[in-house]
Amino acid sequence: MSFDEEWAELHTAAAQRNAMQLNGVPAEGGTSGGDLVVRRDDLGRIGSDAYDLRTRLSKEGDHARPATFEAANALFNGEFTCGSALLKVHDRWNTHLKTLLDACGQISNHLDYTKALHSKDDVKIEGNLASISKLTEYMK
Repeated sequence: MSFDEEWAELHTAAAQRNAMQLNGVPAEGGTSGGDLVVRRDDLGRIGSDAYDLRTRLSKEGDHARPATFEAANALFNGEFTCGSALLKVHDRWNTHLKTLLDACGQISNHLDYTKALHSKDDVKIEGNLASISKLTEYMK
């Protein structure tokens, strides 16, 4: 086999391997089976909702805490058994409220981070595909 024939064969094989389209959507208009679709607008809205929930929860979730604590102390000092039980309720509520506030904050922060990371990935992928398209032009 001559060099020209071998070169033509290799060129044809390379063209067939690179024939897939990376920047398109299947003809049906949908995505294939298990593809993950992330839209920055969706991430932003969910992150914003989590932040709003955290803000409201920190104000409204703590509304009854001071009165509950005072009532528990008054009952406990009055030697009522329910005073210590009410104090336990107060402490557990406080613990769960802090946990929920932390979770909302983590969701909001994670989605902000993911949104920024996807933007960086998009720029990087676009740059990588631009260099591949140049190679494809040279191979024609």
